Amino acid sequence: MYTDTTESVIYLAGGCFWGMERLMQSIPGVLDAQSGYANGTGEADANYAAVCTGATGFRETVRVEYDPDQVSLDALLLAYFYVIDPTVQDRQGNDRGTQYQTGVYYTNDSARETVERIAAIERGRSEAFFVEIGPLLNFYPAEEYHQDYLEKNPGGYCHIPLAEIELFSRLRIDPGDYQKPAAEAVREKLTAEQYRVTQEGGTEMPFANEFWNQFETGIYVDVVSGEPLFSSADKFASGCGWPAFTKPIEAPAVVERPDDSHGMHRIEVRSRAGDSHLGHVFTDDPDSPNGVRYCINSAALRFVPLEKMEAEGYGYLLDLFSD
Repeated sequence: MYTDTTESVIYLAGGCFWGMERLMQSIPGVLDAQSGYANGTGEADANYAAVCTGATGFRETVRVEYDPDQVSLDALLLAYFYVIDPTVQDRQGNDRGTQYQTGVYYTNDSARETVERIAAIERGRSEAFFVEIGPLLNFYPAEEYHQDYLEKNPGGYCHIPLAEIELFSRLRIDPGDYQKPAAEAVREKLTAEQYRVTQEGGTEMPFANEFWNQFETGIYVDVVSGEPLFSSADKFASGCGWPAFTKPIEAPAVVERPDDSHGMHRIEVRSRAGDSHLGHVFTDDPDSPNGVRYCINSAALRFVPLEKMEAEGYGYLLDLFSD
């Protein structure tokens, strides 16, 4: 394993390193992001011309150093998985070649445990998973003109949408604070109905669940992990019979994936850190103020009223209701 003198560091290969570097730089708590080449043949081949041949084994990789008091490794990894496509090999976006293969490389046992835990979650909710997960073998910084490339060239190519980069620069919910408990603890914590819905992808009865017609002020959190998901400020009266929201508190707090079960094509919604099945999202709801309906099972949620948010550790979200 490659030795890095910094404990709080992770190496991320996510296609062209220009975009991944800029994404990581945008996240509060990241101290440094450096583009380079990882896990290839050796120093003699660690240059852009050689790497572009596809014969060196090097991946375009970003070394990310962070302050764990400001941002968790969970948050960085889940941001990474939010913007990459884990289902393809040797490509991301419009880029093709072995140098664009995705990978997450760690340099110490603490990081390894976190990487493997997050990778297991992501592998479970992906139809195919080709992200390399393993120790860092070597790393060489890329040429100077590659460093801070999108800062030097604001109109330069980036396979990661700028809107997503801007989104992560504003995030306040850190998924590292809401890790999913061990499987046996989840089973003990949940009722039979909560377990059926969140862990087995079930659906509760419409018009016969706890929150379908509740409009008290507060937030709705993942019943498994406690991660904040939805706000009463975005809840609306829908004829569907389940709690309906126009949007999550923060978009990356939920994961959307295709669901072709029961002879229908739908978009499933899962919680980011807890990986709970929440429900589905629809984009043609006539009752929704923005046409979007996050149709969520009450059994997947726990409601925290406004007056209890501070005491339960959600005080940092009180400004959701300041207007």
